Amino acid sequence: MVGKSLILAIVGLTFRGHCLFAQTANSEQQVTAHSRQAQQDLKINRPDLAIREFKAIVALDPNNVVAQGDLGALLYFQGNYQDAVEHLRFVVNRQPSLWNTVMLLGMCEKRLGNLAAARSNLEQAFPKLTADKLRVQAGMELTELYYASRDLESAADVLKLLRKLKPDDPAILYTAHRVYSEQADEAALSVAMVAPKSAWMHELIAEEMVVQGKNDAAILHYREALKIDDRLPGAHFELGEVLSSASSAANKEQATKEYMAALEQNPFDEKSECRLGKIALGRSDLKEAYARYSRALQLQADDPDANLGLGTVLVSMNEPQKALPLLENAAKLDPSDAVTHYHLGTLYRKMGRMDDSRRELAEFQHLKQMKGDLKEIFRGMRFQNKLDENEEQIAQ
Repeated sequence: MVGKSLILAIVGLTFRGHCLFAQTANSEQQVTAHSRQAQQDLKINRPDLAIREFKAIVALDPNNVVAQGDLGALLYFQGNYQDAVEHLRFVVNRQPSLWNTVMLLGMCEKRLGNLAAARSNLEQAFPKLTADKLRVQAGMELTELYYASRDLESAADVLKLLRKLKPDDPAILYTAHRVYSEQADEAALSVAMVAPKSAWMHELIAEEMVVQGKNDAAILHYREALKIDDRLPGAHFELGEVLSSASSAANKEQATKEYMAALEQNPFDEKSECRLGKIALGRSDLKEAYARYSRALQLQADDPDANLGLGTVLVSMNEPQKALPLLENAAKLDPSDAVTHYHLGTLYRKMGRMDDSRRELAEFQHLKQMKGDLKEIFRGMRFQNKLDENEEQIAQ
């Protein structure tokens, strides 16, 4: 939750500078005295006493927007939403462009169960707020409303903005995972309902089997999908991925055919070129590996796999000076890839750059340990198979 002091400061400062409504000289003095006392009460963290002072100001001057706003905010944070909402509505009705207060009113309406009003106020305020902390709070409140009404698309739109604003916030990331997962489940159910025996349905099942680590079942469904539609976009590549992870030599040979089929369907598929380069490198065919990775790099210069692959081939060809910028670029493009840091650290060591080598190998160990920790956390969960990717590369 946004800190009370921040909300109060912003709400209060929103009104400072606005002229108070006409008062008698005596009542104006009383208002000033109560206002001064309220500020002192807030400084010593006694909002209950400050509420009393603001109520006195409102009794003397019902049109005092400053006091109405501060009183509404304090009552909100005391959990007295029923009383708070009246003061906040008063302020918003008088000055509807005070977006911080519109946000607070929306949050108050939400807690009172007035969901339509809450959504309206938060939708108006969210794009207008300037403080990051307030935008996150308003965005999360709005996401909850969308999620509760099953408006997952709107929730995802808000979360996209929040993730840009706070990419490492675990609450935002968890909420995004929940919303995106339900969107995926809804889409899967729709496919099952409208085309239960289609190639897309088989591909969808195959993808889920891969996530669960059930590769044999995934292979069967990918093949069934391709039997129905041999040009199903991405299916040959995905089947190749599953086959290449198997220990069977026959499956690995079949994987090569699938990557070739993917390239025949899409000559600009740099990922398939990378996989064929990796297969060639595995059988020590440096000439083909060089050609495959070179073409992949031409197709997609910022593909970290292509940079890493070609760099690794050049190291094997005893061309360290040519390999170095490729491996450095791969680390820049994907700093979370442990394999890249390992190869780069090893190359630095061969070149006598010991400080750089120690740095890269330390990062390799750090990422490897992190991956091990994640395996423990997600053991048995649906992410496990993804965490096993590139394991054999680290061992090489």
